[in-house]
This record gives sequence, structure tokens and C-alpha cells, in this order.
Amino acid sequence: MWFRDDLRVSDNPALKAAADSGQPIVAVFVFETNENHTPYGGAQRWWLHHSLSALSNDLEALGAKLVLRRGDALTQMMSLIEETGAGTVVWNRRYSRFGIETDTEVKATLGEKGISALSFGGRLMHEPTQLRSGTGGAYRVYTPFWKMFSASVTPRAPLPKPLMVPSPETLPKSDRLEDWSLLPKTPDWSGGLVDNWTPGTDGAIIRLENFIASGLGTYDKERDFPAVDGTSGLSPHLAFGEISPFQIWARVDQVADELPTDDVTTFRKELVWREFAYHLLVNFTELKTHNYNAQFDRFPWDENEAHLCAWQNGQTGYPIVDAGMRQLYETGWMHNRVRMIVGSFLVKHLLLDWRHGEAWFWDTLVDADAASNTASWQWVAGSGADASPYFRIFNPITQGEKFDADGAYVKKWVPELAKVPTKFIHKPWEAPRKILDFADVVLGETYPHPIVDHKQARERALDAYQTMRGLAA
Repeated sequence: MWFRDDLRVSDNPALKAAADSGQPIVAVFVFETNENHTPYGGAQRWWLHHSLSALSNDLEALGAKLVLRRGDALTQMMSLIEETGAGTVVWNRRYSRFGIETDTEVKATLGEKGISALSFGGRLMHEPTQLRSGTGGAYRVYTPFWKMFSASVTPRAPLPKPLMVPSPETLPKSDRLEDWSLLPKTPDWSGGLVDNWTPGTDGAIIRLENFIASGLGTYDKERDFPAVDGTSGLSPHLAFGEISPFQIWARVDQVADELPTDDVTTFRKELVWREFAYHLLVNFTELKTHNYNAQFDRFPWDENEAHLCAWQNGQTGYPIVDAGMRQLYETGWMHNRVRMIVGSFLVKHLLLDWRHGEAWFWDTLVDADAASNTASWQWVAGSGADASPYFRIFNPITQGEKFDADGAYVKKWVPELAKVPTKFIHKPWEAPRKILDFADVVLGETYPHPIVDHKQARERALDAYQTMRGLAA
């Protein structure tokens, strides 16, 4: 049983098939190394360590040991087969380009050697190569995708975990998890992650139950307000497969009749947005590195390292942007509304290529996901499928005033502005000197001046967009 991004024992189709076979099972996770592939960012490496530890405990409770290997997937599979005499390899399908290419190679090689390779669907509620639009092609717009999904896909019931996972009498040699050095040490920056997250299936179930009890019934109304705990927080657990979308969907079904329809539907749409992102990733294989809309290949991006660094470190001078970037660095997560704001700011106010943002999020997010991360960045940049138009430029001041009206979110993550009155919390540069003095704020010293002027940056972005369109013509 080859675990990858499905680190759970419940609702795991491949594991259930292995257990149902009645044969001894070698449970293995391979940390795949490839010079052309970066499987985990820094925050995800921290999560992976703890998630594998939790999976190991869950397997031991069922009678199995988790074998850890590091290296090329095909090489490790062939070595394990030689060491164990296994006649079958099972796994749950993955959908990134690297994952598909690797699995195709492994399956073909195993077949040539007379080894059975069985793959199962456990990560998504639909198969991206099968759901098709009225013209027979892949979907490019979310709303029709949602309507077709709702009409044609009935998520199956979650599968129970096996009663036992029998191991062979002798197990192959395993790496020690500690030797993979996944945890940061010098310095150890993981304190905020430890305080906010519990990797593993148990943590996922607790978070789901807390959301069902206190968040789902107000989800449609509160999900846009970053100071409110109004979202599920399940994204990193989904990213590592510690819980499946089938399990979440089924649990929501159990309480749907007791809750407002709008809240339940809005949450389900978010689950299906994840499905749409994978639909795009599979059907447009260059999505992670290339503009979905080829017009943007001619976009006149800026290359300003100082601006990129200021954005990464939450020092742009725009409080809602800086709060989001600091929340990200501290906790490995950022509220979804704020992700849109900081993304728009990077691409449109600073005119920096969306790929810089995607790379930073990949390294710092605990829920970094090959499909959702890329699709969302292309959406906000205007270059993606069903994208927000490039000329829709989020105003970080009015966005802050609308979604963080009392400044609670900003004051939590940008504490140097904690004493700034609400009237000026999202535009401290407009505050009179005596108010800044009272708030112990010295612009340019304790908190930066805005690195760009909003009005001028907006005009520059629109000019760049027109330049691109002119080049395209």
C-alpha cells in the first residue's frame, strides 16, 4: 500500500482493497526526490512530519507498521517488491502533472515485471477526465461546472477503516522519520504552527466537528470576515488527505436539514471549487507554470525585488495586506478573503508576476495544494480560467474597511497599529500627527509608508493591461 497525499486509514479505497485481499500488507510512504519537482514547501514539511507520525500510530492500532523510504518512486517500489516478494501495489490516484507522470511510469514498469498495479479514486469526488461540458470538452467556467457537478455527481458514502491491516512476518528496512529533517531547527520558526494546528486525522475530525457545531450555520454570512473564526480550517487536512472530501460531504449531509440552506450550499460550493481546480490542473497540464490565458505571456511585469520582499514580510504600508502576510508567516495559513486582497496587491499594485506569489504561498502555506494554489493565483491575476478580470483591482483600503471594519484583524497581526483609531486603521498615513503620536506610530520607522500610491498603482496596472492587449492585437 503506497501512501502519498492520502494519509488516513478511514475512507481510503486503496487501503481497503488491500485489506480485503486477505494478504499481508506493507504500508509505505516514499518521500520522492526529483530535481524537477518540489513536493513540499517549508510549512508543509513541518506538517508532513507530524502527519506521518499520526498515520504511523493509526496503522499500528490496526496491526501494521509504516515503512518510510526516500528517493525516486520507481526505484523504491522495485526495491520494496524485491525485498518483500509483493505481487500487487495499490495506491490512490493523484492529479498533479508530476504525480500522473510518475504513476504512469510506475504502473507501466510494474506491468512489464508481471506485478499488478491497482489505482483508486480517493482524493476527489469526480474524475477530472470524465466530467465534460455540453461541447464535450473540459469546463473552463466554474458556475456551469458547479451545476453539472450538482446534477450528475453523487458523492459516495465514506468507506470504513479496515478492522486490521496484517503485516508480513518480516518488514523491509525503514528510514527514521527524524532523519528526514523535516522540522525547522535553526531557527525553529514553527511555534505559530504548533499553536494553531494538529496534523493528522484526529485533528481533522475535531476541526470538522467544531465547524459543524459553530461555523457551518453562519458560513455564508461570516466567511468573508478575517477577524471572525468563520471558516472550516480543513484545507491543510484535505491537502494531506487526512480527511477525504467524501467524509466532509457526508457529515454535512447529516446536518444539512437543520441549518440554513444558503450556508450549506456556499460551503459545498467551496468544496466543489477544489474539484474545479483539479479539473483545470488535469485538463490544462501547464497550469502551474504557464498562463492559462496566453495573452498574459505578453504582460509587462515589473521585477522589483524590494517590493517583493516588502510584500513577503508584511511591510507594504497597507495594513490589511501586511496583516495577511504576517498571519501567513506565523500560522502557515491565511484567511481566504485576505488571500484575494494580498494576491491582487502583488499582481496589480506592484505589477509582479503571479508566479512569485504562487511560489511564496507554496513555501509558507500548510495547505499548499498544486491545484487550488495555482488556480487561485491565476484567478486573481486575471490570467486563469473563469478569472477575475484584470481590471478588477481590489482597493486594500476599502477592502479593509468593509471586511475588517473595527480593525480587529489588523490590530492582531500588526500590533504596532493597535492604538490607531478605527477611522484610520486601514489608512494610517491619513491620521493627524497628534493621533499617530498618541498611538506610538512613527511612519517610516515603526510602520512603513505605503510602498506605492493606490491611485497611481491602479492607473499603472490598467495601462499595463492595455499595453498587453495592444501587443496581442
